[in-house]
Amino acid sequence: MKPPHYCVFDTPLGPCGLAWRDGGPEGAPPAVVSFQLPDATVQATEARIARESGARPSSAPPAIAAIIERIRRHLGGEAEDFRDIEVGLDHVGPFARQVYAAARAIPAGRTATYGEIAEAVARPGAARAVGQALGKNPIPLIIPCHRVLAAGGKPGGFSAPGGLATKSRMLAVEGVSWGLPPALKSVQDLRRAAARLKAQDPQLAECLSRTVLFKPNTGHSPYTALFSAVVHQQLTPKAAATILNRVKALYPTAAIPEPGELLSTPDEALREAGLSKAKTAALKDLATKTLDGTVPDTRTIVALSDEEVVRRLTSIRGVGKWTVEMLLIFNLGRMDVFPVDDYALRKGIAKVYGMPEVPTPKQLSALGDAWRPYRTVASLYLWNVVNAEIF
Repeated sequence: MKPPHYCVFDTPLGPCGLAWRDGGPEGAPPAVVSFQLPDATVQATEARIARESGARPSSAPPAIAAIIERIRRHLGGEAEDFRDIEVGLDHVGPFARQVYAAARAIPAGRTATYGEIAEAVARPGAARAVGQALGKNPIPLIIPCHRVLAAGGKPGGFSAPGGLATKSRMLAVEGVSWGLPPALKSVQDLRRAAARLKAQDPQLAECLSRTVLFKPNTGHSPYTALFSAVVHQQLTPKAAATILNRVKALYPTAAIPEPGELLSTPDEALREAGLSKAKTAALKDLATKTLDGTVPDTRTIVALSDEEVVRRLTSIRGVGKWTVEMLLIFNLGRMDVFPVDDYALRKGIAKVYGMPEVPTPKQLSALGDAWRPYRTVASLYLWNVVNAEIF
């Protein structure tokens, strides 16, 4: 087999290198075998791409020149989808190939965790192995290992020149920063996100032009929010408020009982206040899981990913995914939550899109892919459409 070729070229991020193998017979496209992010100097970048790919310098043929131009545009802030580019992974094992395929499925502007990639390749618990495979990725950017983070939004590692600083710059170009998950903190945040969403889906334009008032209720701890949510399940607001007040009356020195107090309260006393047997058991499980750390405190939960919050809180008896999604939206203000099981939300999209029938959760999930990373915003405005009909 002939050795591959390489060339070095300027980009908004700095000088990059690309190595490729010629296409096969009958017009097969060339395959990219290596990509080099900027090193300290042009010479260092060229030396590294030559060493790591075993390639020889060459001018770029038209197909490669087109790829280079797409890379320049992407690193300049115009998002490109590189999944159509042929890659050569002849010396890569089957597990790493699966990991790279899962990474290529992550679009610009989004991230996944090592654990989520492990789940995607049917190897739950193999987050460390995923990280090791990505650390050996020969074609960063085109195989976008920079979009894979550690749990809780932490940056994880990055073996390319510049390390985490380069990873941060690549994510920033795509509108992503690691650290705390994106959240809506004010009406202004909501309006800015709605303007971006309007550009992504013009069919939502009229809906997004309406006034929606929203500010997350950040004053409640996860324990407090879930305590109230459990009491309210399957009850009218008035009935739930009556029972909640009776429960509060058992603890005159606190708005709601501390977890330890709740656990020491006899079930009979809670039942007499109006709680069902199932809700009594659910609240006591909530208290137990708060004390053992499964339910995070206010400081911890803001740094957890949406997926981790759902995983932890749905382990509580009687707490389902929809309840946690409401907490993510209305208590944490998370930007990209999409409660597809919510009937009012599905009814709202049927009205806005002129659908003859209310879509299924699966259909709504597919529609919502176009609204990432602003699916919470879409949900709030679609709920507003339904509320306007009712009121």
